[in-house]
Amino acid sequence: MDELRASVGTIRQAPSDNGTVALVVRRPDKNQREVLDEGHFDQAEGLAGDTWRLRQSSFTPDGAPHPDTQLTVMGVRAIGAISPDETRWPLAGDQLFVDLDLTYANLPPGTRLQIGEAVLEVTEQLHTGCGKFVERFGLDAMKWVNSPEGRELNLRGIYAKVVTPGRIRPGDTITKVAALVP
Repeated sequence: MDELRASVGTIRQAPSDNGTVALVVRRPDKNQREVLDEGHFDQAEGLAGDTWRLRQSSFTPDGAPHPDTQLTVMGVRAIGAISPDETRWPLAGDQLFVDLDLTYANLPPGTRLQIGEAVLEVTEQLHTGCGKFVERFGLDAMKWVNSPEGRELNLRGIYAKVVTPGRIRPGDTITKVAALVP
């Protein structure tokens, strides 16, 4: 836990704009991950070939996939602190791993991000560590990402949805294009 907490200074130095995509990861089936050279994102599927639209959701009354949980985005500085082995990062289950300040102060719900050809919108759903996250990265990692400081920094990441379809590739720049006012 001390090692995780010691990484907070580095995490706080993530760029607030003009971040970059490190990984695009598709979940083609339960407990499977594919690291992609390019992902196609659209409003119906999220990431093409990902299982989001087939997964039950506790956020909807009928268990259907919630449109505001279409994509998950995690910061590379946080996952790097949890697991220095980059080959394990896809196990977190997120579709995008980015070097960007994911805090609520920097990316409140409604913020739109131009990434490659696509535009994503940050949603208000909270992304937290779960049982699978504990199995893969340990109890301390979950406690850290769900701690008050972890929630402030969105260490577990954020949810987003596709507004404008397009391709996203590792190395693409992430730019804030708008923040919708509720």
